[in-house]
Amino acid sequence: MARAGSLKLLGLTVSPFVVRVRMALQLKGLGYEYIEQDLFIKGDLLLMSNPVHKKVPVLIHDGKPICESLAIMQYIDEVWAATGPSILPADPYERADARFWAAYADSKLLPAWVGIMWAATEEERVEKVEDTLKAIGHLEEAFGKCSNGKPFFAGDSVGYLDLVLGSQLLWFEALQKMFGVVVIEEGKAPLLAAWVKRFGETDTAKEVVPDVDTAVEYLKKLQSHRAGATVAQLLS
Repeated sequence: MARAGSLKLLGLTVSPFVVRVRMALQLKGLGYEYIEQDLFIKGDLLLMSNPVHKKVPVLIHDGKPICESLAIMQYIDEVWAATGPSILPADPYERADARFWAAYADSKLLPAWVGIMWAATEEERVEKVEDTLKAIGHLEEAFGKCSNGKPFFAGDSVGYLDLVLGSQLLWFEALQKMFGVVVIEEGKAPLLAAWVKRFGETDTAKEVVPDVDTAVEYLKKLQSHRAGATVAQLLS
C-alpha cells in the first residue's frame, strides 16, 4: 500500500457508499485506518467530522474531513492522480457520462431496491421490484454504450461507474437470499450479468466487499429496530 499521509475512513462495513470508497482506496493502493461506526449510536468523531448530515462515509485526510461517497472518490482520484489507475475517465465527455450514470444509480436504482426490503405490503414490494428492474434496464443500455464492447463500464479495467454500481451488488445478493428477488437476470440484462461475474473476480471486489451473510444479519438487526430505525441507517 502507498503512503497517503494521515488517512482515516469512518464507515459501516455493509454500506454501499462505504464499500465504493474502500474499493477506490484499494484501486489506488492507498493505506488507511478504517474506523467502523455504530449508526444506531453515532460517535463524537462522526458527528464532529460530518456535522451537516451525520453520515458515513467520511474520509479524513491530514485532519480534514471529506464527506459524501462520490465526492470522496473524485477527491481520491485527483489527489493521488499519479498513484495507481485513474478512477474517472480522462475524456471530458466520458467523465460527465460516468458521473451522470453514477448519479442515476444512486438516485433511482438504490432507493428502489431499498424499498423492496422496507416495503410494508406485498403490493408495495412488487412496485419497488418493478422500479428496480426498470432502472437495471437503463443501466444495461448504459453499459453497452459506456463499455464499447470491453469488460467494464470504464473499458478494459474497473472505473468510477463500476465502483458505484459494484458497491450495490452485495445487497442484490441479500435481496435474492431474503426475498427471492433477482435484480440482474441473464435473460433480461445479459451485459450486466456478465459484468457482475467479471467484477466479482477482481481483486478490488474480493478484498473489500463483505460476505452477503453480513448484509443479511445487518438487515435483520435493522428490522428488529424498525420502529426507531430509518433506511438511512441501513446505508449511511
